[in-house]
This record gives sequence, structure tokens and C-alpha cells, in this order.
Amino acid sequence: MTAVPDMVARAENGRGARFLGVMPRRLVTLYLPLGVLLFVLLFPFYWMVVTTFKPDTELYDYAHFNPFWVVHPTFEHIDKLLFHTGFPNWMINTLIISVSSTFISLFSSVCAAYAIERLRYKGSQYVGMAIFLAYLVPPSILFIPLVAMVFRLGLFDTDWSLILTYPTFLVPFCTWLLMGYFRTIPYELEECALIDGASRLQILLKITLPLAVPGLISAGIFAFTLSWNEFIYALTFISSSENKTIPVGAITELVEGDVYHWGSLMAAALLGSVPVVLLYSFFVDYYVSSLTGAVKE
Repeated sequence: MTAVPDMVARAENGRGARFLGVMPRRLVTLYLPLGVLLFVLLFPFYWMVVTTFKPDTELYDYAHFNPFWVVHPTFEHIDKLLFHTGFPNWMINTLIISVSSTFISLFSSVCAAYAIERLRYKGSQYVGMAIFLAYLVPPSILFIPLVAMVFRLGLFDTDWSLILTYPTFLVPFCTWLLMGYFRTIPYELEECALIDGASRLQILLKITLPLAVPGLISAGIFAFTLSWNEFIYALTFISSSENKTIPVGAITELVEGDVYHWGSLMAAALLGSVPVVLLYSFFVDYYVSSLTGAVKE
């Protein structure tokens, strides 16, 4: 009768010993690296929030105020940004340019990726490699010939100058991403549709694209983020204040000589990151599923 309680006690002691042995290991291998990673990733956002709501007296007087905390929060920096600068126009311009260039890039990338991966013609792999190598060309080199083209077409200082030039670096990346995703879709689905009399366009619209929705959303998120944060082309092709995008407008309009309006700068960075955060939060499930492939054979 006493053997059963003794066995239960020994089992509980064994579990307790294993727990004590596992916890330090998980603390070192999981929780500590995860905590460091979260701190590195989230601290810039925390600093932006603190600086946005901190008055100038606290920003420049570290002897009497804690740099990591706000004692007297204020909205003066946000008020200056929204009502005394062109930030609303910058936001609208950035949104129009990013959405338009993303849709143009996705349409071109879908056509290119489908032709390379699904039509099975000779030399398709080399074409795909050439498109990927085009993505590796630095934008600082590409924008030099693009300047002459933009001026000749009369697009300088317009949204079209960015809408038509952003696909030069978005299309290669999105094509390379979609090529890998289309490769995971079984060829048998298209072969069955061809036997039933479907055309290539019908197969693309009714079979391939519905299965590739996670990949399309993933490519769209990357394209939207890259075009939203792009700086070199926007700085080169846009000169008037009302046509600038957020990255260029915040740097050029909120810095006067050697005077940096840090509160308004951080407010612009904080408000400018909201659309990208919302985009990721709404489509995070599709984005994660795109990393695992489309349909298993």
C-alpha cells in the first residue's frame, strides 16, 4: 500500500528536478535572447514616442529630466507637424505613390513570374537569374540615367516621376519572390485545366492566382514598404514642398541649418510608420503562410 505513494512522490521529485534543470537552459537559450531582440527592435519606437510627447525643455535638459521618460507630456510637436508643415500633403503623396507603384509592380511581376516558372521554355532559369541580378543593382546607380529620362518626359516634380521609377527596383524583387511561390504550386492542376479546355489566362486568373494569394500579399507588403520608405529617388525627382514624400519632407523641412526639430521629426517618423504597421497587422496571417509555400503535392 505504501509503494504507490512512494512511486508518486519519486515521480514528482523527478519532474521537479527536470524542471529545475530545464528552466535555466530555456532562460539562457530562449527568453534571454528573445528579450534582447525585443529590446533592440522596440526601443527605437519607444524613443520616438517619448520624444514626440516630450517638451523642448525636457529634450535638452538631461541634468534635471530623465531622457527615457516624459514628465510633462505635450502635443505641441504634433500640432506643429500637422498644422504648420506640409505633412498632410506628404502623407497623401506617399500613399498615392506607394499604392500605385505597388499595383504596377505586382501586375508586372505576376506576368513575368508566371511566364518564367509555368510556361517551361528553354532558358527560363537564366531569365529569372537575370531579373534577380537586376535587383542587386544599387538604386544610387540606377537613378543617374533615370534623371535624364524623367526630365525628357516632363515628369520632374510630379508623382508620376516616382510612380514610374519605383518599379525599377520593385519588379525584380517581387518577380523573384513570386517565382519561388509559383514553383510550389503543382503543375498537375494546370495540366488538368488545359485538358478541360482552359486557356492560359483562365488558368492564371482562376487557378494560379487564388492559390498564390499569400505570396501576392507578401510581395505587396514588401513592395509597399520599400516604396513608402524610399528616399533617394524622392529626393532627386521632387523639389517642391507640397509634392514631397514623408521621408524627404521630414528631413528637408524639419531641419533648418544646424537646428533639428527633434520633437516634430520623431512625430513625423511615428505617424509615418502607422500605415505600414496597420498593413502588417491586417495581413500578418497571409504573410506567415507565404513563408511555408502554397499547395503541397
